[in-house]
Amino acid sequence: MTYSEYLDHHHDRFITELTEFLSIPSISTAPEHASDVRNCGEWLVNHLKKIGLHTVELHETPGHPIVYAEHCLAGPDKPTVLFYGHYDVQPVDPIELWTNPPFEPTFRDGKVFARGATDDKGQVFLHIKALEALLATSGALPVNIKLLIEGEEEIGSINLTSYIEKNKERLACDTVMVSDTPLYGPGLPSLCYGLRGLCYMEIHVQGPNRDLHSGSYGGSIMNPANALCEIISNLKDEHGKITIPGFYDDVVDLSVEERAEYAKLPFDSKAFQQGLNVPLLFGEQGYTTLEHISGRPTLDVNGLYSGFTGIGAKTVLPAKASAKVSMRLVANQDTDDIATKFTNHVLDIAPTSVQVEVVNLHGANPVLVERSGKGMHAASKALKEAYGKEPYFTREGGSIPVCIIFDTILKAPTVLMGFGLQDENAHSPDEHFDLENFSLGMKAASLFYVNMGE
Repeated sequence: MTYSEYLDHHHDRFITELTEFLSIPSISTAPEHASDVRNCGEWLVNHLKKIGLHTVELHETPGHPIVYAEHCLAGPDKPTVLFYGHYDVQPVDPIELWTNPPFEPTFRDGKVFARGATDDKGQVFLHIKALEALLATSGALPVNIKLLIEGEEEIGSINLTSYIEKNKERLACDTVMVSDTPLYGPGLPSLCYGLRGLCYMEIHVQGPNRDLHSGSYGGSIMNPANALCEIISNLKDEHGKITIPGFYDDVVDLSVEERAEYAKLPFDSKAFQQGLNVPLLFGEQGYTTLEHISGRPTLDVNGLYSGFTGIGAKTVLPAKASAKVSMRLVANQDTDDIATKFTNHVLDIAPTSVQVEVVNLHGANPVLVERSGKGMHAASKALKEAYGKEPYFTREGGSIPVCIIFDTILKAPTVLMGFGLQDENAHSPDEHFDLENFSLGMKAASLFYVNMGE
């Protein structure tokens, strides 16, 4: 039996096992689910031992544990692949918008609905099944494999950098494989070669020492909410360009070749607009919508809060106003540098009649992967054989902070070969994963490891 036949023959069992994996509420950000996160890690350890990996361990951290496994028996003449994924998931709120309970996996329309289905349990599990198929049918793997599956990705991988630094010799590899990015579209395989970074800031504007009656005090002091609006309105111009001095200094612009490839991607901007139900699309002048959402830096307000927001009226002058602002970064921007420039600019333009504090919440640097490497070639070949068509090369608008860690600490290139879809509600109610992509993903993952071994 070939590994492909094995995957087909045991498909029903794989779905049953995936259901069990998805049923564990491993919400890393919620203290009340800490034991569930650990249980999920232990479930993975037991499962990896069961499929026959040589070494499987649960490593403690100051937070949630890391699952580590290796099967390095292919020999020193074979490449070493480090597979990275995460078993923790996002919170499920608002729970009332789920069609079915988020940790009771439900199957309908050829999809599995559950929290973590596409981000990232389903994509992690298809690699585990690919390794199982290769081991079961040949008794060996075509490459040396190491698996690093963490339980804190959804809370910023807060203990991962120190773990990798302490274990960099053990984690040494030729290529890192990550499946936590989407396909370009249904039936359209793709390889992501660029990820945007992130700089997440918070602005606090303090006015009087308490909320005030707007009739008795209005007009005598600067309203913090008004001041915050003034600050925010001066962060971008009417053409969508960010006005922070020096913000674009280090940006590596899209090349002529890249923009030509963007133009080839099947994208309907009108359908995109209608799907969002907005009157018009808007973005930085001189670039297309596709370029806006993956190849250019951004600045967006993610939250505003101040004063009275209940039903009806309350004539109050708020004492404080705050905003959360995120900036997506592109190569070669640095998150710390952008945080400093953002802070300086906000303080420079803020009215002197209020007190302003700027807080750097967290960030990650962008990633740009070399497209001609061995890993990318093996992945491209695998996707072509599994899906029957050449994959697209794309950039992703989001961030996977761990990729820059692998680049700087392990000096290893990352292959971003994902199998989810953009509309599968990752981080939202009714998250789901297309079972056809689960099946094709197992075959593509198997082919990737075989191609790397060759």
